[in-house]
Amino acid sequence: MDNLKFALFLIILTTVSSNNDNDLDWNFCGTWHHGNNPLSLNLNISTGCKGISISANESFLSINGQITAQCRRSEVITFKHLGYESGGDIKFCLDWEPLLDQLMLTVGEKKLILCSPASLQGSCCTDLSDGPHTQEADYGILNVKIKNDFITGKILMAYNFQAHSINYTELCEQAKRESGPNKCAEPPYAHKSDVEMKEDFKGHSVTSPAIAGRPVKSNITVHLPAALKQAAKNVSNVACTFFKNISLLQEAHKTAKPINDVVEITVENEIIRNLPEPIRIDFYHEAVSKRKTRACVSWDTRKDSLQVNWSKDGCKTEQSGENHTVCQCNHLTYFTVLVDLNRQPVPHLLELTVITYLGCAVSLISCVALIIYLCRKRRRSKEQSLPIHVGLAVSLAFLSLIFFFNGVLANVGGESVCTWVGAVLHYALLCSFAWMGIEVLHTFWLVYMVFTPRLKPYIWNLVGFALPAVPVVILAPIGDIYGLIEVPPSEDPENPYKMCWMDINENKGWLAFCLTNMMTLALLVSSGLVMLFLVYRQIRTRDEWKQNRVAFLSIWGLSCLYGTTWGLAFLKFEPISTFILFITCILNSFQGFFLMLRFCMLDWMQKQAGGSGLGSSSTGSTRQHMLQAQEKS
Repeated sequence: MDNLKFALFLIILTTVSSNNDNDLDWNFCGTWHHGNNPLSLNLNISTGCKGISISANESFLSINGQITAQCRRSEVITFKHLGYESGGDIKFCLDWEPLLDQLMLTVGEKKLILCSPASLQGSCCTDLSDGPHTQEADYGILNVKIKNDFITGKILMAYNFQAHSINYTELCEQAKRESGPNKCAEPPYAHKSDVEMKEDFKGHSVTSPAIAGRPVKSNITVHLPAALKQAAKNVSNVACTFFKNISLLQEAHKTAKPINDVVEITVENEIIRNLPEPIRIDFYHEAVSKRKTRACVSWDTRKDSLQVNWSKDGCKTEQSGENHTVCQCNHLTYFTVLVDLNRQPVPHLLELTVITYLGCAVSLISCVALIIYLCRKRRRSKEQSLPIHVGLAVSLAFLSLIFFFNGVLANVGGESVCTWVGAVLHYALLCSFAWMGIEVLHTFWLVYMVFTPRLKPYIWNLVGFALPAVPVVILAPIGDIYGLIEVPPSEDPENPYKMCWMDINENKGWLAFCLTNMMTLALLVSSGLVMLFLVYRQIRTRDEWKQNRVAFLSIWGLSCLYGTTWGLAFLKFEPISTFILFITCILNSFQGFFLMLRFCMLDWMQKQAGGSGLGSSSTGSTRQHMLQAQEKS
């Protein structure tokens, strides 16, 4: 039965060939049944058009043949290097695109580029047909599919395929007829331009061919510097290849997306790095919002030629409008523009950073002074709010301290240090939120549960300092939650501010951020606003409330205690977003200072009152003074 299916498949191939329709691509998928030995991938690929063989035994998966126009590869790669240990059967697929001279192996979820995309000027190799059969074996390839047609479930040692050569232009014209002009448009799927660097070479500009119906400004221009001639000592030709809409290159990044255009600049058999005068590439692309950062990137095929890993190293980015990006790079390889899908540039980041550092420093000093003041006051007063105020001051001091040194630790320690610093910063933030929540709960206790015994201070300490450690201890071992993040300024996206925090670009980090921070903040702000309203309704008729200074300090102080200033982070209305950003930064970074100022002002006002009316009992807290009658009862 399997042989009958295979024969029918050959008949289909023959029919297709008789109709002069050549294969625009080819796909082979199977499952490698192997032993427990260390596993390796054996590659032996050369130029020509004889065919290809896919074979497997107990420990080797081999791909051999002459099928490419330009690609040569001969090496052995261990599967351990690819992230696979000896275990169950391995599913794989081999894809061949003759129009690009591209050969790709997919193992599990990893796409390995055996032959990089290239431009063909003559002929290419296509129409792979079945060759000689091989015998069944204990180890080999089973469950084979060729272009989604199931062939056999038997374990065979090897599959051999023969090929024949075809003119590149003919195959390109067929691609236009079958897949539309975008498959092999003008310029073609890949267009190559060779530049001869003569003795008097003083630089040269290469522009991609015009596309019908598009303005000239949509072309990509490469400016080759004179320094390239001195760097390429033994070669006089440089090749510029323009690619468009290659899914492999456009899907190679998790959190960012390359534009549709990719440019390859190469000098045969030469490695060109650290050019004294950079290569300039003008990319014209679809409009990119100012809220998304752009970066010129390159793919170093000599470091890792198997997988596309875009890197910013060696390239500088210059944004010349929403549709134009200029890249200046000091080496040769593949280049494109990467558009970050998650990271948005922050306007006035330098000013906000200065305010934050200043606020954290002032808040830290203020909180330490406030802690000393409250501890001294606690010795001569039995006011039950004092331990809670001390807990909040300690948590805010800890948060200000960690945040103040965050940037320094991020730049000095890098990713390894940021894993721990990010977790500590998260813990400090949750502690502050917890103590603000305790302030809300304690106020409710004072106002509406007058005759109920109050909780002991050690319970508040457990809730304020121990409970926030629980989510951090759970999240830290998971990995990819805390780490080094970069915040780009709108004015200079290439020089981002580094800090240690949660990596919200990853799905796990974003989910953890929402479940711990956003939910806690939403609950805190909503309950704080409700409690502010309830306190105001309870004390608005008292004589003390009629004094404007007391009223202002009451609302202001309670707002700080209840964390309602953090609620401004939810207000991002576009016309006033920058104003809200500055107000949020000022109020929250100086929060420790404002709390200290409130306590000092209330203490001064109580002394001015001379023990009558306003300050008969020096509580140090307007809320405590307003609720004095309830506390005494």
